Amino acid sequence: MGKHNYAILGLDPDKTAKAVGRDVKVSPKPVREICNCIKGMMLDKAKTFLENVVDMKQAVPFKRHNKHQGHRKGLDKFKWDAGRYPVKAAREVLAVIENAENNAEYKGLDIDRVRIIHAIVHKAPPIKKYIPRAFRRSTPYFKRLSHIEIVIEEE
Repeated sequence: MGKHNYAILGLDPDKTAKAVGRDVKVSPKPVREICNCIKGMMLDKAKTFLENVVDMKQAVPFKRHNKHQGHRKGLDKFKWDAGRYPVKAAREVLAVIENAENNAEYKGLDIDRVRIIHAIVHKAPPIKKYIPRAFRRSTPYFKRLSHIEIVIEEE
C-alpha cells in the first residue's frame, strides 16, 4: 500500500493526530451527514453521540440528503428537524475516531483536551457486481464504498 494524502494541509504534527478508513463498506451519504455533525466536537462528546446513534437514542440531522425524510426528536440543538439513525455508518466512523484517539495517545497528546478539527468522506471505487436476467441481460448491483478521514487536535 502506498501513502495516502489527506484533504487537509498545514497541520502541526506535535498537536494533531490523524486516522483514515479506506474502502469502508458504507455509503458516503450518511457518513457525510455524520461528519458534518461531529466536526468541531470534543472527542468524548463525539464518541458519546455516535454510541447514542448506534443505540438509536439520538438522530443525525440530514441536511443535504433529506428528501422525504421524517422528523426526529432531539434535533433542536442542531436547529434542524429532518434526520435518521445511520447505525452502520456511525459504527464505521466511531472505529476511525477510536483509531485517531489511539494515535493521539501514542503521540502523547492529552485526550481530555482533544477536538475533531477535520472529518470528511470521499467516494471510493465501488464493488461492481451484476445480477443475471432473462434473455442475456443483466442488472448492475454495485456496492458503494467510502474513504473516511478524521484529524484531531489538542487545544
